[in-house]
Amino acid sequence: MVEVKTKKLTNFINGEWVNVEKTTPVINPATGETILDVPLSDADSVNAAVKAAKIAQKDWALVPAPQRAEVLYRVGYLLKERKEELSQLLTMENGKVIEEARGEVQEGIDMAFYMAGEGRRLFGQTTPAELKDKFAMSIRAPIGVVGIITPWNFPIAIATWKSFPAIVAGNAVVWKPATETPIMAYELAKIFEEAGLPKGVINVVFGSGSEVGDAMVHHDDIRVISFTGSNDVGRNIAAECGRQLKKVSLEMGGKNAVIVMDDADLDLAVEGILWSAFGTSGQRCTACSRVIVHEDVKEALEERLLVAMEKLTIGNGLDSANKVGPIINKAGIEKIKQYIEIGKEEGAKLLAGGYELTEGDHANGSYFAPTLFTNVKGSMRIALEEIFGPVVSLVPVKSFEEAIEVNNSVTYGLSSSIFTRDVNRVFKAQRDLDTGIVYVNAGTTGAEIHLPFGGTKGTGNGHRDSGTQALDVYTEWKSVYVDYSGKLQRAQIDVE
Repeated sequence: MVEVKTKKLTNFINGEWVNVEKTTPVINPATGETILDVPLSDADSVNAAVKAAKIAQKDWALVPAPQRAEVLYRVGYLLKERKEELSQLLTMENGKVIEEARGEVQEGIDMAFYMAGEGRRLFGQTTPAELKDKFAMSIRAPIGVVGIITPWNFPIAIATWKSFPAIVAGNAVVWKPATETPIMAYELAKIFEEAGLPKGVINVVFGSGSEVGDAMVHHDDIRVISFTGSNDVGRNIAAECGRQLKKVSLEMGGKNAVIVMDDADLDLAVEGILWSAFGTSGQRCTACSRVIVHEDVKEALEERLLVAMEKLTIGNGLDSANKVGPIINKAGIEKIKQYIEIGKEEGAKLLAGGYELTEGDHANGSYFAPTLFTNVKGSMRIALEEIFGPVVSLVPVKSFEEAIEVNNSVTYGLSSSIFTRDVNRVFKAQRDLDTGIVYVNAGTTGAEIHLPFGGTKGTGNGHRDSGTQALDVYTEWKSVYVDYSGKLQRAQIDVE
């Protein structure tokens, strides 16, 4: 097993490791043990990071984009070399089982090579001009200093979704990782340093959202904020960025559903539900927390789910035999408990789970039993609100049309899924499900990095992580006109 090589992290500002006196412990959620201490920085650290980033960005923007991409290629190779070490560290600080941690690190590797490829594209457009002897085109231009604020549930993948396109596009980055999972940020900063990224192009400032995050959002020289986290915090960030006319990209969660129709392959549906609902212990913004099931197959699906849930192994993610890891902390456990009581009070029937695991190997960690409610109405709070835990609600419906209506009735719009053998339903579902991601005969998780990631309604504000669409967050469009006629030509006015 990998060992943590330091007992206290430091900020990474202008290529230097900067000590901060005030710290808080990072707890392994599987064991309750302190791994190390992470800084609780203040606005002064943010100011220093932004100052360094602003200076560095001017030179970095002048580096040809294919050369900027070479740094990302080296980052990708270093991530690949250290995949197992990083995966184990990720499991220690986050709790997710080791196979999921390896998948997350692989996502970072894939993102490095994908965005490095954009260094030779970053395509603009050429178009015919309306006047003679005139050339017209649009190009992408970097914005300047980018602020990224990332969550604990995907501490390296989401950071790569945001930082890699920002860097290849010619920006500099100030990054606030989650204090629960700072080790991935520390390791990624070291990799950037080894890969030869110039000083100041990436800066890591550890600390709380109320201190570091707030200082970033209010800083005049940070022209973009990319945030993944809660809806309440995202709304506040959007309001402040709107006041400053600052670009903001938000990804704020989901209340995702798997639809199981009466013609579905039920065994396949069960596999998809289990992976989507209990992978990462339900702590994904794309996790399945609702199963909208046709009443004709409801009982059969319940029976299969209960049998499959009994086989789930729960424990420390470093043991590859375990398929479900811990909840991130005790506050997460308490929130889940509250929703269990809410579900009972609303009249939902609890079929399995609904309790914290506190004995034996689970005694010192933060574990919650995979939970299944049935006879849930679409109007119940457990069917509308994000729980962020291993809790699934079965909502029976009478038809395909009702299933679509129930799916779309929530305030979020991130991911949805349908299991059916009917090709007509497949194409109607693709059209009518109002989510940014739609899966057919698969669960609600498993997005690939070359497609845009994000959602509609309360999930976000229209921007996307991943895919070439991510470049729109970190670039401005600039229109360029070259008149080689040797005389003043006035668009529209001089058109004959």
